[in-house]
Amino acid sequence: MSTMTEIHLPDIGDFKDVPVIEVHVHPGSKINVDDTLITLESDKATMDIPATAAGTVREVRVKAGDRVSQGDLIVTLDAEGASATPPKERIKEEATPSPGQGQAGYGSPSGVYEAIEVRIPDIGDYKDVPIIEVHVQPGATIKVDEPLITLESDKATMEVPAAHSGTIGEVRVKVGDRVSQGDVIAVMEGGASATVAPLSNHAPGQGQAGYGSSALEARAAPKGNGHSAPAPTAKPPVAMTGDFHAEVLVLGAGPGGYTAAFRAADLGKRVVLVDRWPSLGGVCLNVGCIPSKALLHAAKVIDETRSMGAHGIGFAEPSIDIEKLRGWKDGVVQRLTGGLAGLAKQRKVTVVSGIGRFASMNQLEVRWEDGATKIVSFEQAIIAAGSEPVRLPFIPHDDPRVIDSTGALELDGIPQRLLVIGGGIIGLEMATVYHALGAMVTVVELMDQIIPGADKDIVTPLMKRISKQYEAIHLKAKVTRVEANGHGLTVHFEGGSAPATDMFDKILVAVGRKPNGKLIGAENAGIVVDERGFIPVDRQMRTNVPHIFAIGDIVGQPMLAHKAVHEGKVAAETAAGKNAFFDAKVIPSVAYTDPEVAWVGLTENEARAKGIKYGKGVFPWAASGRSLSLGRDEGLTKVLFDEATDRIIGCSIVGPSAGDLIAEAALAIEMGADAQDIGLTIHPHPTLSETIGMAAEAFEGTITDLYMPKKQPQKAH
Repeated sequence: MSTMTEIHLPDIGDFKDVPVIEVHVHPGSKINVDDTLITLESDKATMDIPATAAGTVREVRVKAGDRVSQGDLIVTLDAEGASATPPKERIKEEATPSPGQGQAGYGSPSGVYEAIEVRIPDIGDYKDVPIIEVHVQPGATIKVDEPLITLESDKATMEVPAAHSGTIGEVRVKVGDRVSQGDVIAVMEGGASATVAPLSNHAPGQGQAGYGSSALEARAAPKGNGHSAPAPTAKPPVAMTGDFHAEVLVLGAGPGGYTAAFRAADLGKRVVLVDRWPSLGGVCLNVGCIPSKALLHAAKVIDETRSMGAHGIGFAEPSIDIEKLRGWKDGVVQRLTGGLAGLAKQRKVTVVSGIGRFASMNQLEVRWEDGATKIVSFEQAIIAAGSEPVRLPFIPHDDPRVIDSTGALELDGIPQRLLVIGGGIIGLEMATVYHALGAMVTVVELMDQIIPGADKDIVTPLMKRISKQYEAIHLKAKVTRVEANGHGLTVHFEGGSAPATDMFDKILVAVGRKPNGKLIGAENAGIVVDERGFIPVDRQMRTNVPHIFAIGDIVGQPMLAHKAVHEGKVAAETAAGKNAFFDAKVIPSVAYTDPEVAWVGLTENEARAKGIKYGKGVFPWAASGRSLSLGRDEGLTKVLFDEATDRIIGCSIVGPSAGDLIAEAALAIEMGADAQDIGLTIHPHPTLSETIGMAAEAFEGTITDLYMPKKQPQKAH
């Protein structure tokens, strides 16, 4: 029989109830005299407690967070040199695990196979958690850490990994079953060489108890010479003090957030992704970029059916089923968000749904809808908390007839008369949708043109088209007051061509977005947030707190998903130790109106304001065979070149698919291309992409598709 040795806490002076901050061994660990067992910490010092005997750890009686005093039992050992336990007695002895073991059996004696019951580990406060997937079947050979089953609640998902290697003899659960801590999942036949440690019951302070941890800390010890190696003794940078623990926490699951989370996971980091939406994708996928583009496609089809009569093809007036249209739009969203959920699962990213606020420099509090809270401890964090629509103080936003972009995408009926406050990208995209669905649209814009960020000649074709379609467009005008009554919404205007008052059935407020920097408890983590709510960062997306990064809308303009995606990769790679920087020369902007408006790099307005001398090449789409064949000749492509070097510095396009075309110009600017590089690149014919090459030829004076006698580059003064 083996000799069991108890190791107690030695004399530690006058200290009592000293907290354990780290446990360095687990059942199955092979240890030598003086190997460190646990580390204690008082307010004055830390101390390692060494082993006083050699052998194999049978049972660990303490965990991180416990308080101990002299004489307390720490571990029990099977002392080195003792006779091995006979196989039958060993199996009988292991059939009833002691508290904290969580599994029967520490490993088989040489040449003997034993039945090992695999049980649900500590999953915190959760009980009767449903199984949504079973990954193994009888006869399957599995390795340590391979997933056995996946659990899911309304708040998170978790894969339960194998703590032993071996062959599955019996699977005791199926999809749909509900399980709790200690329930048997499967029975495994462990091999002679499978010397692995059982799953331990971990307290919340160890990072595993929080249901949803993507990688339970209960790891099998590495194999070596037929024995279990001791656990690593290096301290983690941050104590695992939460219900969940992350090497990298990502707050916000929009395009920037999920990109950062996935990239960090790909680089080997344990990632927890927290978001207030029940599905991944943030505002963009759930109530922004994607659903709006789905509806804009529908609007385009409706508009084309109405306009084809001029080409000899007549259609009846489209019949619009709002409920089916809404369902189709939602289906597009669900397909994409479902795909993201699958990608998160494949990468073992723990997803937690709830509103997150920093509790400290290394802790995030997550509040769920039912009021419950959980703590996520983290070593590094990436803030991707986004932005929200701006609200105007003189508008009754609590009235359901006053909507923002989110409300507009819900398609809760089509108003007879709709007022859009704001002639920017979001406002005009939604105006495009609602006009196609039958609403009479009025737009009011404070500036002297729609889409103020673009050059006026680029938005002019759009302005001409929608001026014929919409009820009214009021420039250099503003709303001063809105009164809600039973008949509608009475709006008071000031300036421009707007009337003094008018009445509408609905109002869409689209005057911009504001960052969420003041809503995340940044002050608790010492993160600097400016007066507008933006978080300043450096080129590595690092905040003033070195281990906390920020990306996306919350770090500044432009508030665009594609910018956030690239920033997310930089933050994740920097957190993983790579020397990454955000050094994009340009970021393209697109308005998915009809026609579309897109620009990248400098506009003429910006070049003039900066005193940059430039030339330009302009190609009107009225000379494009492809444009004419589409029945749309109002487009224009304009390319700006540096006067001294002829390198491209900006491009603006208006016309169908302008958003797809602008990528070529963005690449050209990034690569430092000049006018000849673009003009001599052979573009396929007939395509809209030719217009970029022809604009470059127009600048060079070599174009033959336009008659430009004695053409010289158009220099600006």
